Amino acid sequence: MMPLILAVTVVFAVASLSAQMPVWQPSPGHTQVPIWPGRAPDPQPVAGPEAAKTTGKEFLVAGRPAVGISNVTHPTMTVYLPQGKNSGAAVIVFPGGGYQELAVDLEGTEVCDWLTPNGITCVLLKYRVTDVGPYPKSGPYPESPMALEDAQRTVGLVRFHATEWHIDPHKIGVLGFSSGGHLVAAISNHFDHRLYPAVDAADRESCRPNFAVAIYPGHLSLSAAEWDAHQGVKKFVVSHPANADRDLSLNPDLHVTRQTPPTFLLQAEDDHVDNVNDSLAYYIALKNAGVPVEMHLYAQGGHAFGLRRTKLSVTAWPRLVDTWLGTIGMVPE
Repeated sequence: MMPLILAVTVVFAVASLSAQMPVWQPSPGHTQVPIWPGRAPDPQPVAGPEAAKTTGKEFLVAGRPAVGISNVTHPTMTVYLPQGKNSGAAVIVFPGGGYQELAVDLEGTEVCDWLTPNGITCVLLKYRVTDVGPYPKSGPYPESPMALEDAQRTVGLVRFHATEWHIDPHKIGVLGFSSGGHLVAAISNHFDHRLYPAVDAADRESCRPNFAVAIYPGHLSLSAAEWDAHQGVKKFVVSHPANADRDLSLNPDLHVTRQTPPTFLLQAEDDHVDNVNDSLAYYIALKNAGVPVEMHLYAQGGHAFGLRRTKLSVTAWPRLVDTWLGTIGMVPE
């Protein structure tokens, strides 16, 4: 597996800073709502206040910069209601950013701009992340529980408010990018019990997603060194031309079962941040467990392309998700 710091995180980290860092706010008509009624569980110190920063010329997607949020200690969700028709489905979006920042527009608000016209309620989760600094950085579960706690809490909250928001409680899914794609897999396999003590009625609702979409996910496979550290874990080996020198070993912290929700996977083979083996290893585990899974691999696309249109065919992926949601009965075909 590649190092856990993602390319999008690196470019955010080197983006030029203004004298006073702005705080991200959603577009007019939308309000961030705290997901915890009080203090969030397992708080960690951060290097500074929450801040939003925009990349410069060093990182552009389809000719446009991206906005990253760092040092999130107060997680929120922002609900984007469907425009016109309502399919009853809802998608909770997990932006990526290496568990150190959140690519809030490229892998967040722009996703909602795609989903809501299709009759899908979009819930953008600003989950807890900590940037590099004098304090321990956040990371994937179980290295750090914060992001998964926030994801579990949010799925329960959306299900608790399903009637109020005109959502079918059996059609609540998750969609994430990069590290957010790992968070999709984490909550898809860690829903039997909360990582935190229940705080209210929302925590009595199931936090199992009904479907899952992971776009260029990371942290799903093991490198050779990581495999040596996890002796006894079942090993999956697949011959793949681009990765012939690597074993496809599933991350042992992902306990895939038949209860893991139907999953859609997509990645580019030239992704040099999260290796394509991450999607392949998870795909094999899902197939072996009898979980419905659809996977698409593209020769080109790299990493952190989001939904922005380019000349590459990978940028047509949202249409594939639209079709897949119809085939699994989440939206009308």
